[in-house]
Amino acid sequence: MRHLIDTTDISVAEVDQILETALDIIANRQKYSEVLKGKKLATLFYEPSTRTRLSFTSAMMELGGNVLGFSDAASSSVSKGETVADTVRVIGCFADIIAMRHSKEGAPLVASHYSEVPIINAGDGSHAHPTQTLTDLLTIRREKGRLNNLTIGFCGDLKFGRTVHSLIKALSRYEGINVVLIAPEELRLPSYIRREVCDKNNVPTREVTTMEEVMPELDILYMTRVQKERFLDEEEFERLKDSFILNPERLKAAKEDMIILHPLPRVNEITRDVDNDPRAAYFRQVENGKFVRMALIYNLLKWSSERSESKITPRLRGELVRNDWRCSNRQCISNMEDVDKLFHEAADGYRCAYCEAKVKNNK
Repeated sequence: MRHLIDTTDISVAEVDQILETALDIIANRQKYSEVLKGKKLATLFYEPSTRTRLSFTSAMMELGGNVLGFSDAASSSVSKGETVADTVRVIGCFADIIAMRHSKEGAPLVASHYSEVPIINAGDGSHAHPTQTLTDLLTIRREKGRLNNLTIGFCGDLKFGRTVHSLIKALSRYEGINVVLIAPEELRLPSYIRREVCDKNNVPTREVTTMEEVMPELDILYMTRVQKERFLDEEEFERLKDSFILNPERLKAAKEDMIILHPLPRVNEITRDVDNDPRAAYFRQVENGKFVRMALIYNLLKWSSERSESKITPRLRGELVRNDWRCSNRQCISNMEDVDKLFHEAADGYRCAYCEAKVKNNK
């Protein structure tokens, strides 16, 4: 069974296949209009979403399939205490593929351990968002014509920004990528991502505190909002929410062919008067999301039907089951539901397989 839980679950060749399929869909919409007739996608959205949920719904409908599911956990059996494992085993009786968004990190991984149909991670807490990453890659490919030899600046909330984490992982597998991190100290990229992704893959990375000092060298500026829902301390959120705002004045120093990406929704980090700048690609990015999700659903179902060992997403990839240990992350699914505690060895010790939190004193 094939699943997409993390960007690295699929090879670079498979990413390229998905992007090529998306480009073929864009060029030949009618060709794909009924390829999934009779198939059903279940959208299990445990937390609010507009773009991602509607993008999945639109994608499946344009492939000729049907959609079922829920957009609010309160209206499902989850409100009665049903676990993720039980939910996906039940929903798998009604659907051919499942897209899941969950506020608890690692929930889609738990789902993949029990599901008999493909699971797509549509975002789990501040951990990962692989379908947004595929959207970003397709947008970069269409706008810049390549996925290598690029300097990309990530700006804003790099600590909790799951889209940032996933895209850095994906781009680290391409040649000539340079990463610039633009964030206040409190919202810097987690050190384990720099160490395990950037350093391990020899991706040049540097941290700065202002857009102005790097704007002229960027090929891509990836803006993010400071996410109130990820903060446990509202005062800290209020202090940091206006850290970086992109306006026409700051864009004057940018390259003529630089592109501006944003996973949306935005609040005030990009002013409205930037929208008319041809370098603003974030609304084109939204449409690309539909096309790439069409390509992903189509290919995942195809790969799963082939039943080849090489087409199976491993349930465990060297993870260690230690039920006497406890993840230190309060937002991890392993601290909310009765699941095996999974850990994997990293350069700095052991980390939780569900959320990547570092194990503290093996407890």
